[in-house]
Amino acid sequence: MRILDEDSDEAVQKVTLYLTRAEAKELRDSLDGLLALGHPGRHEHVPDETFSKEITVCLYDSGDVAAFNARSRKLILEDS
Repeated sequence: MRILDEDSDEAVQKVTLYLTRAEAKELRDSLDGLLALGHPGRHEHVPDETFSKEITVCLYDSGDVAAFNARSRKLILEDS
């Protein structure tokens, strides 16, 4: 698992998510879609109801990071 704070561009080790039931269902559906059709580099966006906050979820394989940008590759490979 890798977590990136996009505002600070720093790796994060712990995060707590507070989701509404609708947001949790959307996250679940996004994860189901990634697992069913996903490949390394594919991602889904899960916004809140006002589109002011967003979770981006990705599938990765540390042996195949070519589909990711340089910052994402560093995070995946070095967790930093």
